[in-house]
Amino acid sequence: MINTAAEKRKKEEFIEYLENRYDEGYHNAALMSILHKAQEIFGYISTEAMEETSKHLGIPTAHIWGVVTFYHYFTLTPRGKYVISVCLGTACYVKGGKRILNKLKDELKIGLDETTEDMLFTLEAKYCLGCCGLAPVMMINGEVYEKLTTKKVTEIISGLRKKEAASVSVG
Repeated sequence: MINTAAEKRKKEEFIEYLENRYDEGYHNAALMSILHKAQEIFGYISTEAMEETSKHLGIPTAHIWGVVTFYHYFTLTPRGKYVISVCLGTACYVKGGKRILNKLKDELKIGLDETTEDMLFTLEAKYCLGCCGLAPVMMINGEVYEKLTTKKVTEIISGLRKKEAASVSVG
């Protein structure tokens, strides 16, 4: 299943983390931090990561699956380099949040909770980002973009694509 040197390094990093994180008798306490680390390393929680965790902690994979699927923070599918969260809370919705979401769907050619084929962008909706006075807003990898217009959305996505193209040509 491991196709690239980068994926192999990620797996090795995760296993090393598991080996250093395990404390006898604290299986469940270690589980959440391990799942967060897996998602940080891989971008999602894979079946393979759950199996490795099960093996190292000695708890059933079914229990781990239950934890992963219970918490909305965790995802079972790979996500893009840039996770775009569009706020659809009341203030953002009233000030054009749905229009912003539709513009992103058109720009990226994906729907909600989907990832672009190039693995650059994942699009999701949130129902309050806590920035009501700045509405409408979206967040990309934790950075808030405020008082959005469809023109600003196009500029932001274009800028990120140019950034990625430049890093590919340099690297």
